Amino acid sequence: MKKTALLLVMIALSACNRAQEKTITGDLLLSDVNVIDVREGTIMAHQHIVIDSGIIRHILSEEQHPGNFNEHINGSGKFVLPGLAEMHAHIPPPSTSQERLEETLFLYLSNGITTIRGMLGAPNHLELREQVKKGEILGPRIFTSSPSLNGNSVTSEEEAIIKVTAYQKDGYDFLKIHPGIQRNVFDALVKTANEVGITFAGHVPVDVGIRHALESNFSSIDHIDGYLEGLVPTSENVDPTANGFFGYNFTPLADVSLIDELVVLSKEHKVWIVPTQSLFERWFAPISAETLLAQPEMKYMPVSTLENWKKIKLNSTGPDSGFDEAQWEDFIAIRRQLLKALQDGGQGILLGSDAPQLFNVPGFSIHHEIEGMVKAGMTPLEIIQSGTINPAQFFGLEHEFGEVKEGLAADLVVLESNPLDNLSALKDISGVIRQGKWLSQEMIALKLEKIAESASKN
Repeated sequence: MKKTALLLVMIALSACNRAQEKTITGDLLLSDVNVIDVREGTIMAHQHIVIDSGIIRHILSEEQHPGNFNEHINGSGKFVLPGLAEMHAHIPPPSTSQERLEETLFLYLSNGITTIRGMLGAPNHLELREQVKKGEILGPRIFTSSPSLNGNSVTSEEEAIIKVTAYQKDGYDFLKIHPGIQRNVFDALVKTANEVGITFAGHVPVDVGIRHALESNFSSIDHIDGYLEGLVPTSENVDPTANGFFGYNFTPLADVSLIDELVVLSKEHKVWIVPTQSLFERWFAPISAETLLAQPEMKYMPVSTLENWKKIKLNSTGPDSGFDEAQWEDFIAIRRQLLKALQDGGQGILLGSDAPQLFNVPGFSIHHEIEGMVKAGMTPLEIIQSGTINPAQFFGLEHEFGEVKEGLAADLVVLESNPLDNLSALKDISGVIRQGKWLSQEMIALKLEKIAESASKN
């Protein structure tokens, strides 16, 4: 009898030990949430996500006890997506106050953007990148370009070699190409970049042209720059410098049968595309400044910035600007055709709106960009991929972010409804998780209110 009792006690103790071994703890539990698989476009319902030290440690179908975690978020009925990437962002220049700098970073986060690719770098952005990485400043993960390489900043092959070498040594993530660079200087830049091991992205200088740019292996071409010019047959014998705003002046000459050739070349050389379509459907478009300024998100921008945007808009598309709405209709139709073809047959599309350029408020502008992508014929899943897994693939960091997956960064956005059904769900945010820290809807709203109040005074 005693032996039986002892055996039962030992079995009970063993069971307790096994139970203790299975107990999972962590910083944050997001329970009973629907996880979106951004590769397949499928949903894993009723999942429990365990986050610790900024990493997704477990995704479980079994319920977890909230008391084992420092913080618990009930995700019942909600959908979780990897944080989005804004792949053509701008970080304020060094002259900007620290307060405004941090506000700008928060504007991105408030819309579920947990990664930004800064497209006009400065030395202080390198420091900011590290401060955000260490959690000293709240903001999205930062990749930053070098300062601008353009026709004024690099005027010789020797200057290109010196600057490319220096920017790589300084630690910039990539080189930013702007217009005006002469072809021989560009080639020296590319050769040096390949030698020192740094990529380059951005605009296509007129003297370089789209075909040579693609053959030179840009990591990304932004704004679909140079493509419309590439549709003009050589028989037209145009002055390439007369192209206007991203080829607008050449719209009547474009031969869309040449699109396939450029798409094949883009795929062959693995050149990603960041469309920034919202620029061409808002700033350079037949819509009034007053209409744009009446949009709710404009309250987060300084009054002085809004006044400047209004002036530039008038100069770009006003009565005395030479802007022709009928030509714009053809122009935007060609851009949409290019975007769709590059999605279907090119290397891939990256989500980017060029914020804060004209009427593009950081974070909020991504929703206008998505509207432009929808008009071009991209599907909800393709658009979601352009802001999640595609950027991770672009940076070669699929092992770090871009999916809701065990072992990856806990950079997530929790939504009230399913964006695969309706992309407007991306605006209806329950909360954002950045580096494992929960930013609730209420916290975001209070911070945005303070940013609006600050902007109204500047």
